[in-house]
Amino acid sequence: MSAPSPASAEAQLGFSWEDPLHLDLELTEEERLVRDSTRAFAQDRLLTRVLTATREERFDREIMTEMGALGLLGSTLPEAYGGSDASHVAYGLMAREVERIDSGYRSAMSVQSSLVMYPIYEFGSEEQRRKYLPRLASGEWVGCFGLTEPDGGSDPGSMRTVARKVDGGYVLNGAKMWITNSPIADVALVWAKRNGEEIRGFLVDRGTEGFTTPKIMGKMSLRASVTGEISLADAFVPDEAMLPNVKGLRGPFSCLNKARYGIAWGAMGAAEFCWHAARAYALDRKVFGRPLAATQLVQKKLADMQTEITLGLCGALRLGRLIDQGAYLPEAISLLKRNNCGKALDIARTARDVHGGNGISDEYHVMRHVVNLETVNTYEGTHDVHALILGRAQTGIQAFQ
Repeated sequence: MSAPSPASAEAQLGFSWEDPLHLDLELTEEERLVRDSTRAFAQDRLLTRVLTATREERFDREIMTEMGALGLLGSTLPEAYGGSDASHVAYGLMAREVERIDSGYRSAMSVQSSLVMYPIYEFGSEEQRRKYLPRLASGEWVGCFGLTEPDGGSDPGSMRTVARKVDGGYVLNGAKMWITNSPIADVALVWAKRNGEEIRGFLVDRGTEGFTTPKIMGKMSLRASVTGEISLADAFVPDEAMLPNVKGLRGPFSCLNKARYGIAWGAMGAAEFCWHAARAYALDRKVFGRPLAATQLVQKKLADMQTEITLGLCGALRLGRLIDQGAYLPEAISLLKRNNCGKALDIARTARDVHGGNGISDEYHVMRHVVNLETVNTYEGTHDVHALILGRAQTGIQAFQ
C-alpha cells in the first residue's frame, strides 16, 4: 500500500481551535524549536516575575542576560557578531512568545535587537560592530534608542537635539523622552542634527559627562519595562562614535521598521493570551446554572478573537517570509503593525469584558495586557500615522501636514 500523498495527508487534518489554518505546518523545524524554547523560557522565567514587577514598576536587569544566553538578542544578525543567523520569521515567533507574557519584556528585547544592534550592524563601522554587538548580544550591555523628543512625537524631522562639530568629535545637546531601557543602558544610540542640519546617529557610552538618563515613574502601562529620558548637556563624543554609513531619517526609520515588524508578531502573542484566558474563564464560570461559554454573545466574542488572531498571524508570517526573501516593504510593515496592534487591543478589551469584575484583577493578567497594548498601539508609529503611510502609498498624496 502506497503512502498517502501530501495533498491527501493535509486533507485528513482536523480543525484545531487554537490554530485553525495550521500555521504550524508552515514553519520549519528550526523555527518550531525557536518558538518552543522561547515559550518555555517565557513561561518559566518571565511569567513568574511579571506580577510583582508590574506592581512595583520594576524591570529585572538580569532578564537581558538571560535573553542573551538563549539567543534572543540580535537573533537575525550573523554569528560573528553574537547573533544567531535566525530567520525573521523566527524573530517574530520569539516576539510573539515573549509578549504573550508582557509587552514590556518584548519591548526591552526588540529595542536591543532592532533599534540598537541592527543599526550598529547595518550602518556602523567594523570597529563599532566589534566593540558593541557581542556584548549587546550576550546581554552584558544594554542599549537604548534615542529618537523621540518631548515635543517631537510623530514628527522626528523636527528634532531639536544637535551635534556641534568640535576638534576630535561632537558636542551633543538636547533631550529625548519615553526611551525604553535608558535608565539601565550602557550605550545610547542618539539621533541628532549635525551642525543643526542633517540627522546622524551617535553612540553615547554610559559615563559620558553631560549624559544622564532619569527614570520616568508613574506609568500606568508597560510597568514591567524600564522607561526614561535622555538628557544631553554639552556631552562630548569622539568622531568614531558617529555611525558613518547613514544620513537623514532613513537611519532611524530603517530601525523602526525592523521593530514594527516584531511588534506585529508580539501584539498577536498578547492577544492570544487574552483569547485563551477568556475561553478558559468562560468555560469555568457558571452563570444561571450553566457555563458562561454557553451563551451566544460570549461564543461570538471568542469567534471574533479567533478570526482576527488567525488572520493577523497569517499576515505576520507572510511578511516575515517576504523579508527573509529580501523584499523589505515598509508599507506592508505599517499595514501589519497597524492592523495587529489595533486588533490586539480590541481583543484584550473584549477579554476583560468576558472576565467581568475579575477582569480588573492583576492576578488574571488580562487588564495588564489591555493597558500595555494601549502603548503598543501608540509607539513605533501610531495607528493613525500608519494609516497615513498606507494612504500615501495608495494615492501618491502626502497628508501628514
